[in-house]
Amino acid sequence: MDEIKIKGNVRKNYARIAENKGSCCSISCCPEAADKGKGCNKLGYAEEELESLPESVLSLGCGNPVALASLRESETVLDLGSGSGLDCFLASAR
Repeated sequence: MDEIKIKGNVRKNYARIAENKGSCCSISCCPEAADKGKGCNKLGYAEEELESLPESVLSLGCGNPVALASLRESETVLDLGSGSGLDCFLASAR
């Protein structure tokens, strides 16, 4: 597949997710997840954590790194994902 087709496919898939037509996480990870709550709960996010987030926050990952991290106050967190920063929002609350 050439570079233009790859970029087109990536745009199409991200647009589908942004329009609530895809899962909250990577499509290959949990395709049956139709909304943020269902898919993200499977990834280890607590319901209380999800309720504290702005409506527009979604995850495109396949795990909950914040739950595994031993974060301490004043540490810097860098989210290298391609979602809307769900893990940064959760880390900032800690």
